[in-house]
Amino acid sequence: MDLSQISSLPAWTYTDPRFFELEREGIFRAAWQIMGHVNDAPGAGDYVTLDFLGERIVTLRGGDGVLRSFHNVCRHRAAKLATEARGSCGHRLVCPYHAWSYGLDGKLVNVPKWQGFDNLDLTSHGLKPVEQEIFQGFIFVRLESGGPSVADMMAPYADELLPYELERLVPNGRVTLRPRRVNWKNVGDNYSDGMHIQVAHPGLSRLFGATYAIEAREWVDKMSGQLQQNASENWSERAYQSLLSTLTHIPADRRRAWVYYKLWPNIAFDIYPDQVDFMQFIPVSATETMIREIAYVHPERSRELGAARYLNWRINRQVNAEDTTLIEGVQAGMDSSSYTSGPLSPNEVCLISFTQRMRRLIPQANLEAPPT
Repeated sequence: MDLSQISSLPAWTYTDPRFFELEREGIFRAAWQIMGHVNDAPGAGDYVTLDFLGERIVTLRGGDGVLRSFHNVCRHRAAKLATEARGSCGHRLVCPYHAWSYGLDGKLVNVPKWQGFDNLDLTSHGLKPVEQEIFQGFIFVRLESGGPSVADMMAPYADELLPYELERLVPNGRVTLRPRRVNWKNVGDNYSDGMHIQVAHPGLSRLFGATYAIEAREWVDKMSGQLQQNASENWSERAYQSLLSTLTHIPADRRRAWVYYKLWPNIAFDIYPDQVDFMQFIPVSATETMIREIAYVHPERSRELGAARYLNWRINRQVNAEDTTLIEGVQAGMDSSSYTSGPLSPNEVCLISFTQRMRRLIPQANLEAPPT
């Protein structure tokens, strides 16, 4: 295939509600979504939740220590059972509407006698399970089976992640939700775009120099940069650089690396020497996305680690602000009558990979204009 002839997805696919519905059914029903980390729910009765495209999911730690995922919906009147992003329900998950009680294994164990359900078969009204996989400590779920496992998708990079000991991570704070008035693909495109770094992110350009690189595998994009030895002119960046040699909880060859992985279709991992973040680009509508994110750290504490994490936050706060301006500008441009799609450089391997997969899964994405 001549990569010089590939163009981006047509603009209408970033704004059209009908195309959004095709994505909902054709992509996201069978796509893995991240719930969190096993250490978000360390004890019996602890849970994490996710609301995603009208579905509610809870991952719950059982009394036997096993994590299980269910639809977070009472079998009586569809009330939401676990109501916090992360919390604990004790020994039972009790519906706040009519007090139906579920065991930590999802089985319905009690319905108040006064409600008149004398002949109800409790065994057939347990919580509906959701397919679950745990990969290096992170919990993934999907609504429909089919397609590769997370382990298979991440296989090209599984070994290089091992030195980070991801299973040992613990949450550093709580999940943050950042609404953006853009299409979810817009967020993901920007995340995997390597060419805008030296144009739009002066801080990252100072830190990485010319080392930023991207590559695309079948299911995962990888982006990475090596932090330079030369001290940055920016105070936060310079102070962060000076702390890297003290981060002895990871191998020396990883202490200057910032590595990013984007897992099809909407999950991103930022792997830093001092912490690991995930970002999830949750589609809300054709022109709205909720960015769900949280940071994880190793349990070890030190002044140097604390300082590095604070400086990391200062640096990336600016990067995120720059990216928000970019994606909002692009989203507005998608409405322009002058724009249908744009050419992709052979160097834009991640965007090419994403575009080709979208066109295979949803044939309408090959049309320059929405079908009438």
